Amino acid sequence: MKKLLYLFAATAMFVGCAKTNDQMINEHMINESWDKVFPKSEKVEHKKVTFHNRFGITLVADYYAPKNAQGKLPALAVSGPFGAVKEQSSGLYAQHMAELGFIAIAFDPSYTGESSGEPRRMASPDLNTEDFLAAVDFLSTLPEADEKQIGIIGICGWGGMAINAAALDPRIKGTVAVTMYDMSKVSREGYFGSTDSKEARMEQRRAMAAQRTEDYKNGTYKRAGGVIDPLPEDAPWFVKDYHAYYKCPRGYHERSGNSTDGWNVIGCQSFMNMPLLSYANEIETPVLLIHGEKAHSRYFSEYAFEKMTGTSLKPEQVTPCGTENKSIKIGNKELLVIPGASHVDLYDDVAGVIPYDKIADFFNKAFLDK
Repeated sequence: MKKLLYLFAATAMFVGCAKTNDQMINEHMINESWDKVFPKSEKVEHKKVTFHNRFGITLVADYYAPKNAQGKLPALAVSGPFGAVKEQSSGLYAQHMAELGFIAIAFDPSYTGESSGEPRRMASPDLNTEDFLAAVDFLSTLPEADEKQIGIIGICGWGGMAINAAALDPRIKGTVAVTMYDMSKVSREGYFGSTDSKEARMEQRRAMAAQRTEDYKNGTYKRAGGVIDPLPEDAPWFVKDYHAYYKCPRGYHERSGNSTDGWNVIGCQSFMNMPLLSYANEIETPVLLIHGEKAHSRYFSEYAFEKMTGTSLKPEQVTPCGTENKSIKIGNKELLVIPGASHVDLYDDVAGVIPYDKIADFFNKAFLDK
């Protein structure tokens, strides 16, 4: 159970007096005030938009586009990290990409943030992959967007969802996964395979089953907690990184599960039995994986790169030399390692290491190859 405390995934309470989805969306759409954790750029146009997925969930997104843009532009959908909201990292990425000439939307996944869905804070590999595909539906119909030049960016846990979406949808012409988590792999194996056994998984299944019974009996969904606070002295260093972002003014947002009380305890149950990257090797379009050298999660990107390319990486291949980014490229799949960077360094601009120009260049080349 200690692992669940440190996994920033956790839960939401479902009560009978909850507002309807339409009430919630209408209230959010009325409020157009700037409530992001990053400053507004004067170089871009910003507005709120909504679209729906095939499950009937209304998704709310922040739309960013270059000011005074003319003609059809390439378009990007951005989401993540897992348990964050669009006012945090995904919005920052979208705004930067708009400054670089793209239309970009940062959306809240189903059941989170300003998007609809009850009970709140539920997740699944199918539903959250669908959220990306629905964003592509929306972008494909925008008159100012070039439907043949659409890409996606997934941050942290939404990196795995982005790769799964790219394996499903050939409309996606380029995919970037930043500081990626494979939520299905970590759910069934634990960090670094620490609970990768039939016995450990059965223990988790029993705990989830018992929680489901308790939740149904009580009429509520127990929350597992967001990023742990106060921070224990013996917390792993990457949990300290999460705390420095989600629990401090740098990244705190009241609608973020990681900043507050997280997902439902049972909210991520289905990830255990549904490997996200099963068909990653069948993605024909370009994929760029970006990770920090010092990130605890780097092995997820390495694993994804190996899955997509059918190769095995050696430590010396992924270790930067000096201050230069390390790039490994096979075909149209690339793994970029940022020297000295942690997992959270790729959430915002504090460390100044996010390679926005590289990302823009990647998409521009990917769209030329469409």
